[in-house]
Amino acid sequence: MKYAKGFKFRIYPNAEQQKIINQTLGCARFVYNHFLAVRRDSWQEKRESVTYVKSSRLLTELKCHPDFVWLKSVDSMALQEALRNLDRAFQNFFKKQSGYPKFKSKHSHNQSYRTRNQSGGIRIIDGNIKLPRIGIVKTKLSREFEGRILNATVSRTASGKYFVSLCVEMDIELLLGRNNGRQIGIDVGIKEFYSNDQGNTVANPHILKGMEKKLKRLQRSLSRKVKGSNNRNKARIKVARLQERIANIRKDFLHKESTKLVRENQLIAVENLKIKNMLRNHKLAKAISDVSWAEFFRMLEYKAKFYGCDVVKVDTFYPSSQTCSCCGYQNKATKNLGIRKWTCPQCNTQHDRDVNAARNILRKALEMQKSA
Repeated sequence: MKYAKGFKFRIYPNAEQQKIINQTLGCARFVYNHFLAVRRDSWQEKRESVTYVKSSRLLTELKCHPDFVWLKSVDSMALQEALRNLDRAFQNFFKKQSGYPKFKSKHSHNQSYRTRNQSGGIRIIDGNIKLPRIGIVKTKLSREFEGRILNATVSRTASGKYFVSLCVEMDIELLLGRNNGRQIGIDVGIKEFYSNDQGNTVANPHILKGMEKKLKRLQRSLSRKVKGSNNRNKARIKVARLQERIANIRKDFLHKESTKLVRENQLIAVENLKIKNMLRNHKLAKAISDVSWAEFFRMLEYKAKFYGCDVVKVDTFYPSSQTCSCCGYQNKATKNLGIRKWTCPQCNTQHDRDVNAARNILRKALEMQKSA
């Protein structure tokens, strides 16, 4: 069985290669915006839809026009992928999965384009990556892999770094691992990242909170610079680098914790939180965003497939924090989030709010598995 897995590596293009990458980014953005306008105008004026096939034919004609011959100087597959991205954006809009496609700005500091691997145009050569029209680019191959490269996404971050993401078709047997067969219930929080049913807790690193003062100082410095000046661009890069560092530390922490859980447990029980609704609470929104519960749950779900474990989500409205894990008594007084410890009025058991919730979440998940 085949599985498509992504690998992201940092690349170090020379000055000429950077110029080609930046040209390709601009051309792919132009093609996307041009045909977005074509599809919009065609529908508004004639009530006719422009399909991907028709857009591809029009792109061929556009490249032959004297005013747009510069489109021929970049990777043709990157331009085709821009059309595919546009068509996918419209399909998502029609399915009501996203809003109407928007034009891409050249002023955005995060840019990327994707190209397909045609006739071995993308491959690894002596620890470096060969890309179409760019050639062999110095690469930091942090991981080894075996499989067929399907496509590559070249990106430039706000801090000016370049990366390539390879989509590799691999045999899923090479990715599978074993878990230790345990069962765990976890209750995520803001003070503690999560508490489990055994009474163990993982501290929340509070990454943004720890660097917030420095970030504010750099942002104030940026706001004082004259727009369009070199000093403003230097200040912008400093802010981008710090924000990138915050994101990298957070992602590293989430990867380590999620990998540890899927390797040790056969069953992982979590609460199905409505995080978007929770972010409407402006007093907690920053802390919730910093802890990244949604990304943590996403990592758990996709990694669980490789280790043969199950991630069971318990209903949001299940009163895990209010229910005594010993006798089942529901204490509605604990709705107040300020109550961190409480004693059950019926059996006199003392509870830590989060640990008690984790035990209830695990028990409910086991019940759901039996009834399924």
